[in-house]
Amino acid sequence: MSALMKNILRILRTEKGWSQAELADRLDVSRQSVNAIETGKYDPSLPLAFAIARLFGRSIEEIFDDGVGAAEAAE
Repeated sequence: MSALMKNILRILRTEKGWSQAELADRLDVSRQSVNAIETGKYDPSLPLAFAIARLFGRSIEEIFDDGVGAAEAAE
C-alpha cells in the first residue's frame, strides 16, 4: 500500500485568493474533494492532477510530491 502524496495545493489556492468551494467549482469536483486532497487524505486521479496543474500553470511534479527522491526514481 502506497503512502499518500504531499502537495502544495492549499498554498497555490490561497495565493489566488480562492476558497475551497471556488477551486472545487473550477475543477468540477466537490469542496470535500479539495479539502481531502489538501489535507493529504486523498490522492487525485491522474486526469484531476492534470487539471489542477493546468489551472495553476505548473507541472504535476511541482504541485504533488510522492516522497520518492530523484535518486530512488532513477534506479
